[in-house]
Amino acid sequence: MSVSALEASGLGKSFGGVSAIADVSFSVRDRSLTALIGPNGAGKTTLFNLITNLILPDRGGVRFYGTSLAGLAPDQIARLGLLRTFQAARVFPGMTAFENVLVGAHRHGRAHPLEQMVWWRRALGEERTLRTRARALMEVVGLGHFRDAPATSLPMGLQKLVELCRSLMARPRLLLLDEPAAGLNDTETEQLAALLRALRASDVTVLLVEHNMSLVMDVADEVIVLDSGRVIARGVPPQIQRDPRVIAAYLGPAQGEA
Repeated sequence: MSVSALEASGLGKSFGGVSAIADVSFSVRDRSLTALIGPNGAGKTTLFNLITNLILPDRGGVRFYGTSLAGLAPDQIARLGLLRTFQAARVFPGMTAFENVLVGAHRHGRAHPLEQMVWWRRALGEERTLRTRARALMEVVGLGHFRDAPATSLPMGLQKLVELCRSLMARPRLLLLDEPAAGLNDTETEQLAALLRALRASDVTVLLVEHNMSLVMDVADEVIVLDSGRVIARGVPPQIQRDPRVIAAYLGPAQGEA
């Protein structure tokens, strides 16, 4: 029996009387890569914000591996192992790309602050391990040459990859990715796809919002389609590509018939 990493039940949210999310229910299988697609304004980012309690639902709820997220602050949700990225990259100014990535590991540090200050053996070993992991992640997504560059000097697409690596340094159980391929060129998108496949083969569950349909259809185990704040279809990529409702609402005949 498959385990649900995430369960949304009857989520609803309105702004000024306009319904942004209407009775949305779905689940995400543990250790799967699920894509959430839909036209602009469908409510995808709002749904991410509801899941992570950046905004509170008017009705419905979310469970993370069986634990209700109701009433939890976003940082408490992150400590449970549910992390996210944003449409617009958020990097720390005044820090290099490498330092930004290292920040993601802060919750996993075991050495006492005094040990870190005087560079005792345990602190040194921990630091080496974290640096090795950060370098490896940056190499996978093609950021190896940008380790020492100020993070804010990088193009937006590369900043999003920095943010992704930083999230992975936190060793999430479930990672919500909001349009990670936006601003990436073809080579960078291929590197992102390789990383997503590696995540799918590991213990990390991924829920991905993305407009790059070639990427989605290549890496997703399952696709959920949102339109006007409602789930209109769900299935494996070939089913979604053939679904008349999805073609009419989002894909269009050319992509739907591909």
